[in-house]
Amino acid sequence: MNKIIKRSCIVHLDRLTKIYGTNENKTVALHQISFQSFSGELILLIGPSGSGKTTLLTLIAGLTKPTTGTVSLFEKDIEHYTPRELQRLRAKRIGFIFQTFFLIDSLTAMENVEVVLHFTGKHRRDAHRQAMQLLHRFHMGYLSKRFPPSMSQGEKQRVAVIRALANNADLILADEPTGSLESKQGFDIIRLLQNYTKEHNKCVIVASHDLRLVDYADRILRLEDGMLRKGD
Repeated sequence: MNKIIKRSCIVHLDRLTKIYGTNENKTVALHQISFQSFSGELILLIGPSGSGKTTLLTLIAGLTKPTTGTVSLFEKDIEHYTPRELQRLRAKRIGFIFQTFFLIDSLTAMENVEVVLHFTGKHRRDAHRQAMQLLHRFHMGYLSKRFPPSMSQGEKQRVAVIRALANNADLILADEPTGSLESKQGFDIIRLLQNYTKEHNKCVIVASHDLRLVDYADRILRLEDGMLRKGD
């Protein structure tokens, strides 16, 4: 008997607009953006540099506030979360992946993953064990005692992805995760995220300008000049 997988709404944006500056100096970064994302799907948010992709991810995460419109996370208006609740939400239910990795050079690969687990309240011993398990699961155990400066670009990004998945996040926000990588390394990363989406019924939103990633997405959203256009 096939297992019935429940799809829940993770992100709901309603007429989201973000304006920087005022009067003659204002810049409309995003204009009237509306869409929903659900568990079990990988969304590719595609567009050129300057189209508003990073701004949109920061609004979804509650790191900045919209000028107008609403952002709902996990079926609750983000305005109704207290700052402490938002902080806890980002620690326990949201994972972040960046083009520039943001690994801590003075920590080993395992310690970089452990840091995220500490924020979720894991005991040091449990965090250490789980970090090691994750690195081995994704065939990166050989990096456990290595420091970021001694890693390749691809190795750094894999560790960054493992760190983002460490808290079993319901939502992964990935900003140009393949931008600094060669083709094969980039495809390895997007396949890893695709597998995570399907195996664990999570939601992944990938912002990228890389058109080679379209085959891995369940849905494509195109941003042009701050406006959303549905993909193919």
